[in-house]
Amino acid sequence: MVRSGATTSATAPSATEPARLSDTLATVPSPSGLPQELRQRPVQLQGSALARWLLRLGRWQVHFDGLPAAQGVLIVYPHTSNWDFVVGLLAKWAVGIRVSFWGKDTLFRVPLFGRWVRYLGGVPVLRDRPHGQVGQMVQALAQARAEGRFMWLALAPEGTRARTEGWRTGFYRVTTQAAVPLGLIRLDYAQRKITFDSYWRCSGVLATDFELFARRLSSGRGLRREQASPVRPLSPPNENRP
Repeated sequence: MVRSGATTSATAPSATEPARLSDTLATVPSPSGLPQELRQRPVQLQGSALARWLLRLGRWQVHFDGLPAAQGVLIVYPHTSNWDFVVGLLAKWAVGIRVSFWGKDTLFRVPLFGRWVRYLGGVPVLRDRPHGQVGQMVQALAQARAEGRFMWLALAPEGTRARTEGWRTGFYRVTTQAAVPLGLIRLDYAQRKITFDSYWRCSGVLATDFELFARRLSSGRGLRREQASPVRPLSPPNENRP
């Protein structure tokens, strides 16, 4: 387990072994038809001591013990404030994980700032082609697995800081269609903890998997608690973005 201020494992991720594990995950379905927890952590990362120091200065802790594969999807809950981006960015640097993330296409049009967001791993969401975004990411993850490259997508499933009636399911379609692990990250402003809770191979049954997400993540506390969206999928007519 890695905490802010603690020493992150110095083991570098292998370019071959995690890729083989990810291939296995892509071809072996869960025999029970239920979500299956992935407990092994073969991918260990080297994080930033400066980022851990900054988190410790703000009395934040990061709980992270590695990754189950070289490719996958991470979801962070709850997302209720712009401060989530700052805290999440420091956590990303503290554990040493390189991630891609979706952002509003308007952010990438701002001079210099848009270039910086791309540098951090940002991928613009084109509002007129939301479903195409999912297909492109599925293809990118499949290509990364075939080439043995490290690639994780990190998303806030609510899709907005404001309270909504549920989660958008773009992340779920990516992880099930690409057959990659799904990692659950719980954000807790009350205890100042960022917890990489667990990793799963989803069952492909939406209701079953969302019951799991609710059990594991509902104890999270956002900066503005009243804005946290319930852990349930949005109905298709309300889901016009990934």
